Amino acid sequence: MKYQFYENLPAQAKMIREKVFVEEQGFENEFDKRDSACLHLVVFKDDKAVGCARMFDDHGQMTLGRIAVLKEARHLHIGSFILQALELKAKELGYHEVVLSAQLRASDFYRKNGYIAYGDEYLDEHCPHVQMKKEIA
Repeated sequence: MKYQFYENLPAQAKMIREKVFVEEQGFENEFDKRDSACLHLVVFKDDKAVGCARMFDDHGQMTLGRIAVLKEARHLHIGSFILQALELKAKELGYHEVVLSAQLRASDFYRKNGYIAYGDEYLDEHCPHVQMKKEIA
């Protein structure tokens, strides 16, 4: 697997997010103005885009988000690969911690990757979420 960072939302990431978040999960407000200020990651398997994410500085904190893997590739541990690539990039940019808003149903996945939940659960559109963080220094 290989990955590439982009300063603008690439078509591959848009396609993956539409399939995962809009078609599969029913989110309506998938794309926002923040996309234009993010670093976007696309993961490729055999030259096919199979996963994506975005990262951005929010008041001095590196925030990870929109982490998605196509259904047919979910058995390949691409989610953990994405987190490692994002964490490495955050370290390169001088951050010592990353935060994310996890769907509650995915929180065990993030825990297995070293993330700790904090704060109260909340709804993002129709879906329960929890804030999570990880020290990367």
